[in-house]
Amino acid sequence: MVLARPDARWFTPPLATAEVESASLALRFLGTAGFTVRWAGRTLVLDPFLSRPGVMRTLFGRLRPDAAAIERHVPDADDVLVGHAHHDHVLDAPELCRRTGARLIGSRDVAHVAQAAGLPREQMHVVSAGDTVACGPVTVRALQSRHGRVYGRVPFPGSIPAPPPWPARLRRFRHGEVLSWHLEGPGASVVHVDSADYVDEALEGVRADVLCACAIGWTWRPKYVEGLIERLRPRYVVPCHWDSFFGPVERAARVLPFCRLGGFLDAIRTQGSTPVLLEPLAWWAPARGLIP
Repeated sequence: MVLARPDARWFTPPLATAEVESASLALRFLGTAGFTVRWAGRTLVLDPFLSRPGVMRTLFGRLRPDAAAIERHVPDADDVLVGHAHHDHVLDAPELCRRTGARLIGSRDVAHVAQAAGLPREQMHVVSAGDTVACGPVTVRALQSRHGRVYGRVPFPGSIPAPPPWPARLRRFRHGEVLSWHLEGPGASVVHVDSADYVDEALEGVRADVLCACAIGWTWRPKYVEGLIERLRPRYVVPCHWDSFFGPVERAARVLPFCRLGGFLDAIRTQGSTPVLLEPLAWWAPARGLIP
């Protein structure tokens, strides 16, 4: 199957390096559900997945992080947040933490994967829904979530009750507890929804100036966009998990076949928010009126 490129007119122009360095809050889309967030001198990385093995290796091989790709694209980190334990969310996190000394924040399932990969326990902070963690000037709260269905089924459901054999095969990466993240820092708040579903009640009373939302949800969950924007009232919505994640992240991104990315962007506008579609590896910062 030949996957389509997004319409070039949909993309938000990326920031130059000098603009990134001067911004109080800046986000870099890492492809898949991944982001680097630089905020008031702190670097948080969410769901990094730079290794991106090909289809055959993913389906039939043992999955190993690509240390060179991780170092090339995420040279530093203070905290690494992982929303669930599927391979395209957790595989690279232990290696990134090992190399940078960052703290890994995630569920017990995520911690079991990290333990299998050899990350020391003292570098892990295990959380469950409702927990909060101080990350320098940013407060992170774990929100209860759920994994979306694809073609009517949740892929690789269940938990990871113990460290799996390492390197692990695809089937070992069960999603475990699924979390979204609410980040509150100087001048703004950010919510990251890394899967194609969410729990309505967990978002009550939560507000986000910037919402990073899994675009696949537009296809599979009814009222996905409407529900998120009605509850969170974001000024900006940054789509993620729209790009095919097989092969190098440097390659021109292709849209997943079931994503309907153009419709997702239109739905965001219809609900009164501004879509910010980024090429993988592009940086963006909110308007200066949002952040002091």
